[in-house]
Amino acid sequence: MSKNPDGKQIKVGILGATGTVGQRFITLLAKHPWFTIHALGASSRSAGKSYVQAVNWKQTTPIPSIVREMIVQECRPQHFVECAIIFSGLDADAAGEIESAFRSSDLAVFSNAKNYRRDPSVPLIVPLVNDSHLSIIPQQQSIHNPPLKKGFIVTNANCSTTGYVIPLRALEKAFGPIESCLVTTMQAISGAGYPGVSSLDIIDNIVPYIGGEEEKMEWETLKILGGIADGDDGSKTFDMHARHPLRVSASCNRVPVVDGHTMCVSVRFQRRPPPSPQQVREALVAYTPEAQSIGCPSVPVHAIFVHEEPDRPQPRLDRYYQDGAGVSVGRVRQCPVLDIKFVVLANNVSIGAATSSIINAELAVLKGVVRVE
Repeated sequence: MSKNPDGKQIKVGILGATGTVGQRFITLLAKHPWFTIHALGASSRSAGKSYVQAVNWKQTTPIPSIVREMIVQECRPQHFVECAIIFSGLDADAAGEIESAFRSSDLAVFSNAKNYRRDPSVPLIVPLVNDSHLSIIPQQQSIHNPPLKKGFIVTNANCSTTGYVIPLRALEKAFGPIESCLVTTMQAISGAGYPGVSSLDIIDNIVPYIGGEEEKMEWETLKILGGIADGDDGSKTFDMHARHPLRVSASCNRVPVVDGHTMCVSVRFQRRPPPSPQQVREALVAYTPEAQSIGCPSVPVHAIFVHEEPDRPQPRLDRYYQDGAGVSVGRVRQCPVLDIKFVVLANNVSIGAATSSIINAELAVLKGVVRVE
């Protein structure tokens, strides 16, 4: 088993371990070359039971042997003090206070929940896009009372936001600022968690509303694709793409697909004339995020896989390519209203959730943000 650059196995804990995202964390971390699962946390109903007794397992592979008989703890920091990294798959209604308590106990928290995404000192990171935002963590630690040495919170983005900002970042890197973007989503039912949407609501149907989703996509895109500005007093702030204002309009729909969010995207570039569809295809194929170049073990070979077939990507055919760690793009063509339009597919339970948190943690280890002792 390969090890991290310091040559040590890194103990990690998982909060919300019995839930849908927590199960995905376990599936991925059970075979991770650096991280070893040391502690599992869940509600008081599950605490004190072995994991196999506590969980209603819904993954397509068996429960990993490493956790089957592990005793589930309550989500309290004292049960996780030996962990260098905490992965949180908690629901939003529980995540706020619990994640704050873990940070205050000087533990590094990588969260899939929405609670701290808007915090001005918490980075909102899509690991194939904006890992440079980890640079705000020292400020987060210094303004905490009392100041922290190792503790912090990093959030990953909403599952639908994650999928389409990866190609947007590739296009801005190649062709300069995007000034407007229209995105229409067709989101899988697993994005609603378990048990999810009622069968009577989703079978033979499309639900053209997902509460709060459109506003989240429009706002998160600006924080992720924007930079970090230095204030006159030395403080850092997220600039929300303010130097080149970006307008985003999202329309979000729930569709009868189990996993895999599909999005139809149209963009207008500030650059005139805009790039051609062929130039866009080439830029998407060539895109190499830093997470690939510095050696994160969970990154895909292709951050963006570009399909040439006219009817791809499709959720059933493409969602598990590269274990769902990258995104698939197809139908790149000219847009008669804006400039370019395309279709993007992202696995919402992988790169849209647990996989993003894991790669964020790998980046933090490689950049020395997580201290491994």
